[in-house]
Amino acid sequence: MQDEPDKAPRESALSSTTTWTIHRYNGTEIIPQEDTIATEAPLTIRIDGEEFATLVYTPTDTEDLVAGFLASEGLIRFIDQIESLTLEEERGFAHVKLRNLHQLSQKMVSKRFIGSCCGKSRQFYFHNDARTAKTVRTPLQLTIAQCFHLMNQLQEQSADFKATGGLHNAALCTGSELLLGRADIGRHNALDKIYGYLLRQRVSVRDKVIAFSGRVSSEVVLKVAKIGVGILLSKSAPTDLALRLAHDLGITVVGFIRRDQLTIYTHPERIMECGNLS
Repeated sequence: MQDEPDKAPRESALSSTTTWTIHRYNGTEIIPQEDTIATEAPLTIRIDGEEFATLVYTPTDTEDLVAGFLASEGLIRFIDQIESLTLEEERGFAHVKLRNLHQLSQKMVSKRFIGSCCGKSRQFYFHNDARTAKTVRTPLQLTIAQCFHLMNQLQEQSADFKATGGLHNAALCTGSELLLGRADIGRHNALDKIYGYLLRQRVSVRDKVIAFSGRVSSEVVLKVAKIGVGILLSKSAPTDLALRLAHDLGITVVGFIRRDQLTIYTHPERIMECGNLS
């Protein structure tokens, strides 16, 4: 096989995927072909000209991400608290002006780096959770059939994940259908994109569910609590800290939703054995 130079992606970096020419071994020979790869980009959020955080994310739904991230960090509660939001996506900047910025402590606006996965980059979040993560009270109940139905819908609409294997997906749902889906290389980013959409569009979450593709960590549960949703569905496993938080915050966690099995970890009273999809 002749060596060939790597080819740059043909699509814009400001999308969820790019196309690369790769060389794949099929068991007998190495063959050049095109492959779809998940896009990754930095986004530095500046508040009144000062750097607040740099996220590594999939560059889609950027305004939703910024609004949701600021709400998750406790800097805003309502979208009207953002006086202006200007994006320079090609350069990787989001310029934000907040109302009543003087109420923030200098400690909260210190520089930090937030990666696309868990680790020490997320250690700072505990300082504001006590005032932003709220106990969820919802009358909503789901049947087992609805849990499977919503998770199947999440997987069916996750075209970029199927193409790349490199993205997490989250969706806002009713008991019977997906209303909104968001994808990102970081599972926390996917949730922040949903949170930001809800704030910007002023959508009520009282009767809503979140379906999620990734592992249920403590951070995921905290974000769901901040959003205000009482039922979290996932095809993956939870951690013990996540379950302790879910128990205390009133969140039903259902994990390992695969084929014809699932596991209800917390607040099982919201999941019923029988019923239809309505």
